[in-house]
Amino acid sequence: MSEAHARRVQAQFGGSAAASVTSAGHGAGEDLDRLVAWGAARRPDRVLDLATGGGHTALPFAAIARRVVAVDLTEPMLRAAREHVRARGGAHIEFVAADTSALPFGDGAFDVVTCRTAAHHFADVAAAVRQIQRVLRPGGAFLLQDILGHDDAEASAFILEVERRRDPSHLRSYRAAEWKAFLRAAGLTVMEDAVIWKIREWGDWTGRMRMSTEARHELETFVRAAPERCRAAFDFKLSGERVESFNDRQILLRAERD
Repeated sequence: MSEAHARRVQAQFGGSAAASVTSAGHGAGEDLDRLVAWGAARRPDRVLDLATGGGHTALPFAAIARRVVAVDLTEPMLRAAREHVRARGGAHIEFVAADTSALPFGDGAFDVVTCRTAAHHFADVAAAVRQIQRVLRPGGAFLLQDILGHDDAEASAFILEVERRRDPSHLRSYRAAEWKAFLRAAGLTVMEDAVIWKIREWGDWTGRMRMSTEARHELETFVRAAPERCRAAFDFKLSGERVESFNDRQILLRAERD
């Protein structure tokens, strides 16, 4: 990750660590349930959770694995995650500050690697996936969930602008075909995939990133002025001058190291 982008991510999430920890959308949901079920079926001994955020993915994996290591680039986020999981019985989770494109672990060190709601921040997804493949043992599994890029160019450009205005560290969401190409190039084979929808309540979603009143108003104006087909692609709900919610498409992938 470039130094400038790393600072952008740290600035964005260092200040919102507490909000991320208490986020209901991060703490539960069909996406998390699916990743945990995929992981539990493999009976892993060693699990690595990348870009752990508030530790919401690391915590349930601590109940099924002997060792869980949670990695994040942002120190305040790691501190908040440590407090969060230890208060909930995850005392044996280890926390490490690291960049996903240069993981400080040996080859084949983990049975399972997880990454949830984070890859859209990665400056070099291909490099991150190569690192994931390296630290997985042969036959190990990579469990991914992230925002799914839209196949329609206009809808994709619209939601990218929405995301970046809300969170300047958001770089890009990838389409399913792009994810499969990244994984295949790194020596990972997709075994299962799914697409789900996740409702984003507008007030919570924008509030978590500490948007100013002016910035939020400008974003809402942008959404209202967008073509109806773009809003419809994400099921935006409007009430007068207010944006109430939208539906976020999520991709889930289970891939194995060849």
